[in-house]
Amino acid sequence: MTWKKVIFAGILTISLCGSAVFAGAVQTGQAQTLEKKYIVIFKNEANLPSGYKKLVEDAGGKISSTLEPVGAVEVTSANPEFLTEVKKSSQIAEAGIQNKLYPETPAVEAELTLQEAETAQADLYETLQWDIKQVTDNGASWKLPGGTGKAAAGEDIVVGVIDTGIDYTHPDLKENYAYGKSFVPGLTDPKDENGHGTHVAGSIAAKGRTMGVGPDLKVAAYRVFGPTGGAETAHIAEALMAAADDNVDVVNMSLGGYDWYQNPEFATKDIVADVQLFNRAIKYAIQKGVTVVGSAGNNAVDISSPGKLSGDDNGSTHRSPSSQSMIRVSAGGKLKNLAFYSNYGVGKIDVIAPGGDLGPNYNPSTGAGRDNTYLCLATVPGGYGYKGGTSMAAPKAAALAGVIIAKHGKDQLSPAQVKHIVQSSSIDLFKNGYDGEAGHGLINAVNAIK
Repeated sequence: MTWKKVIFAGILTISLCGSAVFAGAVQTGQAQTLEKKYIVIFKNEANLPSGYKKLVEDAGGKISSTLEPVGAVEVTSANPEFLTEVKKSSQIAEAGIQNKLYPETPAVEAELTLQEAETAQADLYETLQWDIKQVTDNGASWKLPGGTGKAAAGEDIVVGVIDTGIDYTHPDLKENYAYGKSFVPGLTDPKDENGHGTHVAGSIAAKGRTMGVGPDLKVAAYRVFGPTGGAETAHIAEALMAAADDNVDVVNMSLGGYDWYQNPEFATKDIVADVQLFNRAIKYAIQKGVTVVGSAGNNAVDISSPGKLSGDDNGSTHRSPSSQSMIRVSAGGKLKNLAFYSNYGVGKIDVIAPGGDLGPNYNPSTGAGRDNTYLCLATVPGGYGYKGGTSMAAPKAAALAGVIIAKHGKDQLSPAQVKHIVQSSSIDLFKNGYDGEAGHGLINAVNAIK
């Protein structure tokens, strides 16, 4: 099956991933002078060179934002030869069309109806949150030093959520909400209008009817997505760097897209800058001591080889962001299986965490046998909801990283050390040792901090 067919066949839900791949393509019949957005990356990774504005302007571009700490700028230009012109400078490392990324669309979701919520026990954790119990060994990790995410010295351990925002008024989250910032053009409020970011935050630090893996961790909203649609790479990179400058301890990025090298809509050289910007932003955060966690994606495909990810299409496709220095998380089910939608791949998965599925009797081809209680229940704006996806798996690994930091003390461990503990304390699944489905294994909070 071709990559295009995989997307449009609806393995996930709607066409968001398709938009991520083809964002910025010029449609047939459009004027070639249509203004486009570009990323320009300079050779110096730490700052912008003198004269960078004139260099861009002489090539027919206008700088819309600067990312000086990683030596990059966001540019708009109506000049169809902009890339050719700007790349003539010896100061340029790469330049290309700017991509868009999206919240990692849940593979499946369902409402917890008002009737169900009213008839359920007040303690939804006890009755419905199998996923949090799986990671915490039924809450046993909360009885260990640092296990709730509260550091012995009293410092707040903060997990930055780069996503759709957080409903900071939610009763299960407001006690652990640290602050929020918006990087969405025209929107200043970090409050979630989508639901994705609030569900992610609840998996990390809810404390109420539902619980997170670290119920005393703090969450900070770095909103990059509006109610609908995607976010350009520059804005996500800006949010990641801001989180690093704010001295957060962990960042969760349950978002993603794909950069299709040799996509006929783009030239291969036009995509490289986008990938490099992400890698520089991730490197910047990690060098500042931030453990960065990301979701593997929900296309049920092998992401170990760019050729495999493209299927029958020409060229190669890369999961983005997917830096090896991150903690990359696949999704498992209640029965400790690989979820039917989860991406996988040797060298691309570090650990597996509960992301939810639809139960052992579910047939993805027919839709028969669906059981929503196998999904992950967490907070959504104004209530609670079921979701399933690698978006739901990644924040549990991010929360575990926060709990590990709480045990050892803020700023005492490097991100590489945190990642090592997450991996080495995981429970082996599937093949003996490392494999492409579960990585080093299923995350476990008790093993990580005992």
